[in-house]
Amino acid sequence: MAATQIDFPRSTRIFHALSDETRLGVVQMLGEGERCVCDLQEALNVAQSRLSFHLKVLKEAGLVTDRKDGRWSYYTLVSEVLTEAHDIVHTLATPRVSGGRALTVLGRCSS
Repeated sequence: MAATQIDFPRSTRIFHALSDETRLGVVQMLGEGERCVCDLQEALNVAQSRLSFHLKVLKEAGLVTDRKDGRWSYYTLVSEVLTEAHDIVHTLATPRVSGGRALTVLGRCSS
């Protein structure tokens, strides 16, 4: 991704996925390594159906991958997507110059 170009649809999916306490808890737990869905459910004290929904959102955003082992599902964090989220925030927070004039940053006049 170029420093000033942001894929807005993708960015929206990533930040939507990170905008929920349960999903943040899942991301934090998976930061320690692969986890069985049963471990996530127990640690986060959430019903299986709700956890499945949250995992689906994270998976659709590319933040997690899953694998089946028998009847169990295991989830892994895709840390590169967190790096991508960091880069998006950094791009948004970096003042840009257009036509020799500084753009408005956090409500300041650009004159």
